[in-house]
Amino acid sequence: MDVTGEQLMAAARAMRRQVGAGLSEWGVTPGQSRALRTIVGAAEPLRLSELADRLRIVPRSATEVVDALEGRGLVVRRPDPADRRATCVVATAEGARLAKVLERARTAATTEYLAVLSAEDRRELRRLLSALLDGHGEPDPARGLR
Repeated sequence: MDVTGEQLMAAARAMRRQVGAGLSEWGVTPGQSRALRTIVGAAEPLRLSELADRLRIVPRSATEVVDALEGRGLVVRRPDPADRRATCVVATAEGARLAKVLERARTAATTEYLAVLSAEDRRELRRLLSALLDGHGEPDPARGLR
Protein backbone atom coordinates (compact mmCIF):
# COMPACT_ATOMS: atom_id res chain seq x y z
CA MET A 1 0.00 0.00 0.00
CA ASP A 2 1.42 3.40 -1.03
CA VAL A 3 1.06 5.96 1.77
CA THR A 4 2.93 8.77 0.00
CA GLY A 5 -0.19 10.93 -0.23
CA GLU A 6 -0.91 10.48 3.46
CA GLN A 7 2.70 11.38 4.30
CA LEU A 8 2.53 14.51 2.15
CA MET A 9 -0.73 15.59 3.77
CA ALA A 10 0.60 14.87 7.29
CA ALA A 11 3.77 16.89 6.62
CA ALA A 12 1.70 19.78 5.19
CA ARG A 13 -0.57 19.76 8.26
CA ALA A 14 2.40 19.69 10.63
CA MET A 15 4.10 22.57 8.83
CA ARG A 16 0.83 24.53 8.79
CA ARG A 17 0.55 24.03 12.57
CA GLN A 18 4.12 25.29 13.02
CA VAL A 19 3.44 28.33 10.82
CA GLY A 20 0.19 28.96 12.72
CA ALA A 21 2.07 28.90 16.00
CA GLY A 22 4.58 31.37 14.56
CA LEU A 23 1.79 33.73 13.48
CA SER A 24 -0.21 33.46 16.70
CA GLU A 25 1.99 36.07 18.37
CA TRP A 26 0.28 38.64 16.15
CA GLY A 27 -3.22 37.16 16.56
CA VAL A 28 -3.44 36.25 12.88
CA THR A 29 -4.48 32.89 11.43
CA PRO A 30 -2.61 31.36 8.49
CA GLY A 31 -5.65 32.09 6.30
CA GLN A 32 -5.71 35.75 7.32
CA SER A 33 -1.97 36.00 6.74
CA ARG A 34 -2.32 34.48 3.28
CA ALA A 35 -5.17 36.86 2.41
CA LEU A 36 -3.22 39.87 3.65
CA ARG A 37 -0.14 38.75 1.68
CA THR A 38 -2.31 38.41 -1.45
CA ILE A 39 -3.91 41.84 -0.96
CA VAL A 40 -0.56 43.55 -0.30
CA GLY A 41 1.04 41.82 -3.27
CA ALA A 42 -1.69 42.76 -5.75
CA ALA A 43 -0.79 45.34 -8.37
CA GLU A 44 -4.15 47.04 -7.87
CA PRO A 45 -7.08 46.82 -5.46
CA LEU A 46 -8.76 43.40 -5.53
CA ARG A 47 -12.46 42.72 -5.73
CA LEU A 48 -13.61 40.30 -3.05
CA SER A 49 -14.49 37.76 -5.76
CA GLU A 50 -10.98 38.00 -7.22
CA LEU A 51 -9.44 37.58 -3.77
CA ALA A 52 -11.57 34.45 -3.26
CA ASP A 53 -10.39 33.10 -6.63
CA ARG A 54 -6.73 33.76 -5.84
CA LEU A 55 -7.06 32.11 -2.44
CA ARG A 56 -9.16 29.28 -3.90
CA ILE A 57 -11.88 29.75 -1.31
CA VAL A 58 -15.59 30.50 -1.60
CA PRO A 59 -16.56 34.19 -1.71
CA ARG A 60 -18.32 33.97 1.67
CA SER A 61 -15.08 32.80 3.29
CA ALA A 62 -13.18 35.66 1.65
CA THR A 63 -15.74 38.07 3.09
CA GLU A 64 -15.21 36.62 6.59
CA VAL A 65 -11.41 36.88 6.30
CA VAL A 66 -11.64 40.47 5.05
CA ASP A 67 -14.10 41.31 7.84
CA ALA A 68 -11.52 40.10 10.39
CA LEU A 69 -8.66 42.01 8.72
CA GLU A 70 -10.78 45.15 8.38
CA GLY A 71 -11.80 44.91 12.04
CA ARG A 72 -8.12 45.13 12.95
CA GLY A 73 -7.48 48.08 10.64
CA LEU A 74 -5.28 46.04 8.28
CA VAL A 75 -7.42 46.48 5.15
CA VAL A 76 -10.19 48.77 3.96
CA ARG A 77 -13.01 48.23 1.51
CA ARG A 78 -13.51 50.75 -1.28
CA PRO A 79 -16.03 50.97 -4.10
CA ASP A 80 -14.63 49.60 -7.36
CA PRO A 81 -14.13 52.63 -9.64
CA ALA A 82 -15.13 50.51 -12.66
CA ASP A 83 -18.32 49.20 -11.03
CA ARG A 84 -19.75 51.04 -8.05
CA ARG A 85 -21.76 47.92 -7.11
CA ALA A 86 -18.55 45.97 -6.49
CA THR A 87 -16.17 46.33 -3.56
CA CYS A 88 -12.39 46.29 -3.67
CA VAL A 89 -10.01 45.60 -0.80
CA VAL A 90 -6.72 47.41 -0.19
CA ALA A 91 -4.20 47.12 2.61
CA THR A 92 -3.71 49.97 5.03
CA ALA A 93 -0.21 51.13 5.92
CA GLU A 94 -0.46 49.02 9.08
CA GLY A 95 -1.60 46.03 7.01
CA ALA A 96 1.38 46.39 4.66
CA ARG A 97 3.75 46.69 7.63
CA LEU A 98 2.27 43.66 9.38
CA ALA A 99 2.36 41.62 6.14
CA LYS A 100 6.15 42.04 6.10
CA VAL A 101 6.43 40.97 9.73
CA LEU A 102 4.19 37.97 9.12
CA GLU A 103 6.18 36.95 6.06
CA ARG A 104 9.36 36.90 8.15
CA ALA A 105 7.58 34.81 10.82
CA ARG A 106 6.21 32.40 8.19
CA THR A 107 9.64 32.04 6.60
CA ALA A 108 11.25 31.39 9.99
CA ALA A 109 8.64 28.74 10.86
CA THR A 110 8.97 26.92 7.54
CA THR A 111 12.77 27.12 7.68
CA GLU A 112 12.69 25.62 11.17
CA TYR A 113 10.33 22.85 10.05
CA LEU A 114 12.48 21.96 7.03
CA ALA A 115 15.76 22.19 8.98
CA VAL A 116 15.72 18.44 9.57
CA LEU A 117 16.47 18.01 5.84
CA SER A 118 19.89 18.53 4.31
CA ALA A 119 20.29 21.21 1.63
CA GLU A 120 20.40 18.44 -0.97
CA ASP A 121 17.17 16.90 0.38
CA ARG A 122 15.43 20.31 0.28
CA ARG A 123 16.48 20.77 -3.37
CA GLU A 124 15.13 17.30 -4.18
CA LEU A 125 11.89 18.04 -2.32
CA ARG A 126 11.49 21.29 -4.30
CA ARG A 127 12.08 19.39 -7.54
CA LEU A 128 9.47 16.76 -6.64
CA LEU A 129 6.90 19.32 -5.49
CA SER A 130 7.41 21.32 -8.69
CA ALA A 131 6.87 18.14 -10.73
CA LEU A 132 3.61 17.48 -8.85
CA LEU A 133 2.36 21.03 -9.28
CA ASP A 134 3.35 21.22 -12.94
CA GLY A 135 1.85 17.81 -13.65
CA HIS A 136 -1.50 18.95 -12.30
CA GLY A 137 -1.47 22.43 -13.81
CA GLU A 138 -1.14 24.14 -10.44
CA PRO A 139 0.81 27.36 -9.96
CA ASP A 140 4.30 26.78 -8.55
CA PRO A 141 5.39 29.44 -6.04
CA ALA A 142 9.03 28.49 -6.71
CA ARG A 143 8.72 29.33 -10.41
CA GLY A 144 10.18 32.82 -10.01
CA LEU A 145 12.79 31.78 -7.44
CA ARG A 146 14.91 29.41 -9.52
